[in-house]
Amino acid sequence: MSDAASEVPAGPDGLPRCPWALSAPDYLAYHDEEWGRPVHGDDALFERLSLEAFQSGLSWITILRRRPGFRAAFAGFRIAEVAEFTDADRERLLADTGIIRNRAKIDATLGNARELAGWAPGELDALIWSHAPDPAGRPVPDTLADVPAVTPESTALSKALKKRGLRFVGPTTAYALMQACGLVNDHLKTCTART
Repeated sequence: MSDAASEVPAGPDGLPRCPWALSAPDYLAYHDEEWGRPVHGDDALFERLSLEAFQSGLSWITILRRRPGFRAAFAGFRIAEVAEFTDADRERLLADTGIIRNRAKIDATLGNARELAGWAPGELDALIWSHAPDPAGRPVPDTLADVPAVTPESTALSKALKKRGLRFVGPTTAYALMQACGLVNDHLKTCTART
């Protein structure tokens, strides 16, 4: 068996998956149904950007399992509504056990919503997707070791978002967003979810 084949274990249905997808049922569903599939729309991208920021320093499963709580706490990540959150909402969020109660990340999410509320409809979507690399120029990963944590495109996206006033959007967070939202396809070569 080659190293590449050993990197892509079979899931419960016998089909090969990226190894990280098999560590928990939540991951399997997320891997098969969401990760790497194109996401469009300002609110949807604001949600993913916010959740990736909350994930910083934590495992993704922690965020994934609290996603319903995050959605409830942050008004479904509707930018216009989150931009109107008050100091009382901020205190509510800091006390909400259904989310990650990190003051800096909560403040960044609220600040980002206020900033984005002034953008034209579709502007966040267009900015993020303008940084999608040409798929033809990217090698298909054989193993997890072939998947980068940062790329020139994610660094450029991070800089563009920061220049526009957004916070908690470093190059690693930007690349995780690119992976999650389908700007890049980092499913391993023999993974059944690779399209």
